[in-house]
Amino acid sequence: MAVVFIKGDDEALVAQAVRATVDDLVGDGDRSLMVEEIAEERFVEPGEPTLAPLVTAAQTPPFLTDRRVAVGRNLALFSKTATVLPLIELLATPPETTDLVLVWERASTTQRMPSVPKGLNEALRSAKAEIIDAAPSGRGRKSMLDERLATAPVRLDPSAKAAITDRLGDDVGRLASILDALAATFGPDARLGADDVEPFLGEAADVPPWELTDAIDSGDIALALDKLNRMTVGGGRHPLQILATLQTHYQRVLHLDGSRATDEKAAAGVLGLTGSTFPARKALSLTRKLGPERSRRAIELLATADLDLRGASALPADTVMTVLVARLAQLSR
Repeated sequence: MAVVFIKGDDEALVAQAVRATVDDLVGDGDRSLMVEEIAEERFVEPGEPTLAPLVTAAQTPPFLTDRRVAVGRNLALFSKTATVLPLIELLATPPETTDLVLVWERASTTQRMPSVPKGLNEALRSAKAEIIDAAPSGRGRKSMLDERLATAPVRLDPSAKAAITDRLGDDVGRLASILDALAATFGPDARLGADDVEPFLGEAADVPPWELTDAIDSGDIALALDKLNRMTVGGGRHPLQILATLQTHYQRVLHLDGSRATDEKAAAGVLGLTGSTFPARKALSLTRKLGPERSRRAIELLATADLDLRGASALPADTVMTVLVARLAQLSR
């Protein structure tokens, strides 16, 4: 049997990965006979979430076909080892005639994406499962985008790739539908430039918070305001949510200001950061760039904006954030 474990916190990208995986496992077979998908609704009937429906589906012999494919969706419902034990036991003695597709994604009741339980990770390794990160972050997400653009059904010149990358931002899930539309309109292998793809791109999408803070740190006011707009309009982020990101960013500067940290390792110690020291390096660089006076001014600007967003000012929230971001970027010039 095959065991495929798909994880990710982007609904569109996860759905694409599940569809491609199931299509590959079914091949030329009859999907209606081979595939059984169990999602949140069946896991929670009639009460507490249980993996019993997935285990039953996996252990059911195939009917009028050689194999079955059991797909378990919304498995982040089972974030504790005790709740995932039935799946661990299933992976220890998997049925030979059933392929398992396990999808670690959020359910409607899951506020944040929980970590995969250690016991389940170990069981997946023992079962030699294929692990697919459907929605990587940072460089992994950029690599995914670059790879999909390179293997697109149409031929995109550098200007077209740059336009798509810039417009999509963090919303890679829209890429498949855009490429399908381009191929349907211009035909497979058509050579396209930025002017050709522009009408298909829609509104500018969300960007990750670090793109905003990087733009502010560089002192580029226009770029910082563009990133702010994409987070609020394209990403639907609340101004207080963005303000919290900026407060964390500058609180690190405040902690390092006056400290004796001279390198990123020492800075990480001051900030209490574990793992990668890259965030500490960026904070230390900004601390040196701003100096004590401008660091304190940044904190004052953040405090004023916080009060204004909570009713101290009659200005609209988007105006408050625009002024704040512009002034913070000006400090870094």
